[in-house]
Amino acid sequence: MLARAASTAARAFVLAWPGVAQPISSAARADLAPSGTVRVAINYGNFLIVARNPDGEPGGIAPDLAREIARRAGVAVAFVGYERPGHMAEGVRTDAWDIAFLAAEAERANEIAFTAPYLEVDATYLVPEGSTARAVADLDREGVRIVVANKSAYDLFLTRTLRHAQLIRAEGLAASVERFVADRADALAGIRPILVKDAARLPGSRVLPDRYTPVQQAIGIAMHRSAGAAYLREFVDEVKASGMVARAIEHHRVRDVAVAP
Repeated sequence: MLARAASTAARAFVLAWPGVAQPISSAARADLAPSGTVRVAINYGNFLIVARNPDGEPGGIAPDLAREIARRAGVAVAFVGYERPGHMAEGVRTDAWDIAFLAAEAERANEIAFTAPYLEVDATYLVPEGSTARAVADLDREGVRIVVANKSAYDLFLTRTLRHAQLIRAEGLAASVERFVADRADALAGIRPILVKDAARLPGSRVLPDRYTPVQQAIGIAMHRSAGAAYLREFVDEVKASGMVARAIEHHRVRDVAVAP
């Protein structure tokens, strides 16, 4: 789904912020927007950083930052919407987007050049009523079944790191909750703010207090676009240091997330 922003300056509240914007080279601009428009991939399944506004335009932390990139580069912006992060990550192979807002993950870094993270959030587990688990380490045991959204950042992490528990994959966040309930699984993997909302709908369930990994939201670009990658890294460093990311979190009232170190 491709949505073109009518104005790159009118929507993002962060544009009112003074910042020490890095100058952009012609090579970086060409990497970011080879067609004259920067195509930005966003994941509507991640309500922490993307929202659907009533006017049809995407809102949230990621679209705000995307519009600021476009403004500084002097180009138009168009959003390429996805419902699942795995599909978005795979879009780099078909040149479906120019830059993407997604979690930095080791497997994805084989094809995508990532900035430093601008935001991070705990990945942990929700457990059902009656569970004896008190910490994430309690769940990596033989016979334990953990439901996870397929190809999410935490799926990729758990696939690498779990030694004994079994992962049960579902297509998307909503499907993972349904599968967790239907299968009476031992845990549901996810990020804390979403699991807290799920727990409110599942009587007796609870979210574990610790985490198995931080999920770090970053900006990605195809590996061969080195000038664009260098510019995006500078951009992320600057918007964190200037307080822009912190104010975006506050403005959009996003809880249980933090500006990445």
